[in-house]
Amino acid sequence: MKLRPVQAEDNKRLANMIRQVFEEHNAPTEGTVYTDPTTDHLFELFQHPKSVLWVAEENGVLLGCCGVYPTSGLPETCIELVKYYLPKEARGKGIGKRLMELSIASAKDLRYSENYIESLPVFSRAVRIYEQQGFVQLDSPMGESGHPGCTIWMRKEINQ
Repeated sequence: MKLRPVQAEDNKRLANMIRQVFEEHNAPTEGTVYTDPTTDHLFELFQHPKSVLWVAEENGVLLGCCGVYPTSGLPETCIELVKYYLPKEARGKGIGKRLMELSIASAKDLRYSENYIESLPVFSRAVRIYEQQGFVQLDSPMGESGHPGCTIWMRKEINQ
């Protein structure tokens, strides 16, 4: 398995994978990444100099993604952990953990001291993973992600 930054040719496959995860979990589509137009253009989105989207790939098959992005409205010290999705067949193999740890390491490399993440109750397994990684739930959202459908907000301090 190879972990690498997102490439332009990944756009369509990643957008399909993300939407399939939403459909699998019967997750709300409005006010989430499902209908966010940037979901179809992840390579372009992650050209921002203080961002990265990591992709797991094996034999040409995408096994997941996770990255960090400086979401508007967050404190200068905080970056959002974003696009953490794995298709059903890739879960439970440690791929997600590796992607998340690489993304958090990237946040450190970019000199951020905290991570923020948003999620939904239907992704309870992912929320448990966030908690295992040291994220704590917040009472309200931070920043302006453009995803008002998300109802779980979490934060984690990054040890420099």
